Amino acid sequence: MGGDTVTDQDRFPPWLGPLDHHLLSEGTHRRAYEKLGAHPAVLDGVAGTAFAVWAPSAQRVSVVGPFNDWDGRRHPMRSSDSGVWERFVPDVGPGDLYKFELTGPRGEPLALKADPFAFRCEVPPRTASVVHGLGGYAWGDAAWMGARGRVPIHRAPFSAYEVHLGSWRRRPDGRYLNYREIAEQLIPYVTYLGFTHVELLPVSEHPFYGSWGYQPLGLFAPTGRYGTPEDFKAFVDAFHQAGLGVVLDWVPAHFPEDAHGLTFFDGTHLYEHADPRQGRLVDWGTLAYNYGRREVQTFLIANALYWLDQFHVDGLRVDAVASMLYLDYSRKEGQWVPNRHGGRENLEAVAFLRRLNEAVYAEHPDAFTIAEESTAWPMVSRPTSAGGLGFGFKWNMGWMHDTLLYFSRTMLHRRFHHDELTFSMLYHGTENYVLPLSHDEVVHGKRSLLGRMPGSDWERLANLRLLLAWTFAHPGKKLLFMGTELGQEREWNHATALDWELLDRPDHKGIHDLLRDLNALYRARTSLHEGDCEPGGFSWIEAGDRANSVLSLLRLGPAPGDLTVVILNFTALVHRDYRVGVPVPGPFEECLNTDGPSYGGQGFLNPGSLRPEPIPLHGCRQSIRLTLPPLGAVFLRPTGGGVE
Repeated sequence: MGGDTVTDQDRFPPWLGPLDHHLLSEGTHRRAYEKLGAHPAVLDGVAGTAFAVWAPSAQRVSVVGPFNDWDGRRHPMRSSDSGVWERFVPDVGPGDLYKFELTGPRGEPLALKADPFAFRCEVPPRTASVVHGLGGYAWGDAAWMGARGRVPIHRAPFSAYEVHLGSWRRRPDGRYLNYREIAEQLIPYVTYLGFTHVELLPVSEHPFYGSWGYQPLGLFAPTGRYGTPEDFKAFVDAFHQAGLGVVLDWVPAHFPEDAHGLTFFDGTHLYEHADPRQGRLVDWGTLAYNYGRREVQTFLIANALYWLDQFHVDGLRVDAVASMLYLDYSRKEGQWVPNRHGGRENLEAVAFLRRLNEAVYAEHPDAFTIAEESTAWPMVSRPTSAGGLGFGFKWNMGWMHDTLLYFSRTMLHRRFHHDELTFSMLYHGTENYVLPLSHDEVVHGKRSLLGRMPGSDWERLANLRLLLAWTFAHPGKKLLFMGTELGQEREWNHATALDWELLDRPDHKGIHDLLRDLNALYRARTSLHEGDCEPGGFSWIEAGDRANSVLSLLRLGPAPGDLTVVILNFTALVHRDYRVGVPVPGPFEECLNTDGPSYGGQGFLNPGSLRPEPIPLHGCRQSIRLTLPPLGAVFLRPTGGGVE
């Protein structure tokens, strides 16, 4: 294999053309992955692999592997004005291992580097890249892809089940399931629970499993822990054929310092900043990308498009956006460098994020991006043309923090903290929000969601049911981390599977069944999802009943009379004959009550028809009287009549 030598490398034509070099230098090559990396090809009638790597400061670059005994003298690469080195090696093809051997600008030898654009990597802890071509998979999701986006995602139901592939389920001997096995088991499970999407913790290859994928080095390679790139394509394909979307967590904020990775790639700080005050993220022990380099922006934007182009994913949730936006993120005074105006905003990162979103929506207008952004940065999910960052959605971290803080309080003291629940409604219409109850909230000593709840065992489970109801009542798209539906007592542990035996316990099975019914109600009632991102999709009935720790609200759909009434009781007391004003004169019926016995509740229900009485209340000419269950939520729908 790899029969050519330094003497015959020039017999083959260049792999990259003048336009490729121009676009790479300009930082506008959106499909850079089609040229950089390793591409099986036939040149001048000879089969082999074309290698290309960006290393502008290197004095020499060679491609090495078993095909040349890892000897850099055998296949040196030729350079170009764009800083890209390339080489066609005959007889090297899919499955062959390789790395790049570089000498720095002063001729110093560097660690062998994995290919930043590798489409496949060895399974960690091995670190070589693997030759693997694009294409080669026969997709069966044409119906899904053709229909995707016909209903704008902002108006459609969006309820995502967040999954870490290595710890959702495992084989009896503790080994990982592969992509196809996970799909076979996860699809019917998610379908039964009524979710619309799965959101996967990062699948890009990452050397340290304990990073959960948030410290990736092989950005273009689905992790080999669970199979091949084709296996992951089959995973996505199967979800689409089952009517389910797939969202990937994506990490363009930072990368680990492993010697075979991007750090000090060509003997200079190529991908990262040279100044540690700009380039080092101390909290995570990682390096921040230098967004001031056009080529770095190209690398990342091409990677985002790669997952959309080649793997048909439906959305990208962009991790750690706050760390990108702020130069002083997690840094003390004197440990960061101000921007050219003396401010703390990372202007280059802002420009990158806008370019990223413009590229995604230009190339895939039926896909979407989500920002995990935890600050008050304005207009994160507004168009770049209006001065925004251009994301489709933003995680509502404020809602998550305030809600979980409130639920951790004893029921006796909740009335003194009523504003922790109502504050989010003051700003819910300023962004397109996703409400996250994510993996970050059930690790590192925070306890599980059930573990945060106060009271007796029954009260803790009732509180968890109420938390789920509040999530589905509140405007915003939904995201729930795996295990929430089981009522896990322990924190999530990436090294073991979920506690599936909890489903054998009726009280925990009740949480599971309630989530199924909440998803079904959310999807069925337009009033609960069409206005998720619209100020007019929500209205208070009564937000000020602190004494009883009760909230009542309306979710409003686009048509007159298209509404859902939700009343939530955050105490362990039963409120009989509780009265709320309603804008519809016709009768109502209870369409969900979290205190149902099948959910583990005590059965304080409101059966039959609830007829409004001509007793004005809460700005309405009529009101209804009902029973509010302890630590329970009641969802009501009108069965006749129009809005006043």
